[in-house]
Amino acid sequence: MAKTHICLSFIILLYIISEGSFMRVNAQGQMEWCVAKPSSSTEQLFNNLNYACSIIDCKIISKGGACYSPDNLYNLASVAMNLYYQAAGRHYWNCDFGNSGLIAITDPSYGYCKYLFRK
Repeated sequence: MAKTHICLSFIILLYIISEGSFMRVNAQGQMEWCVAKPSSSTEQLFNNLNYACSIIDCKIISKGGACYSPDNLYNLASVAMNLYYQAAGRHYWNCDFGNSGLIAITDPSYGYCKYLFRK
């Protein structure tokens, strides 16, 4: 019982010292990309694609682009979402897309389709 109180007291102390503001910490130099969650609905993927491409240049997923894939809405949306995420400063909230985006730490590039990463 005493160990529990000590542990709880330590956690409370850490909370007070941090003034209640915990930060998300990344390893220095860690690269991140935004992709669509596999469970995203077709409607949500279309919405994400339309939203991102209304703000950023989506030539790479247009006909003739390196990531053009007319039969794969998931890939099209993921590329557009990542372009938006990178352009907006790579903040986790820029990859939310109505809770249909997730941040990947493994490069999702494939074939000639290279996912943009800005340092």
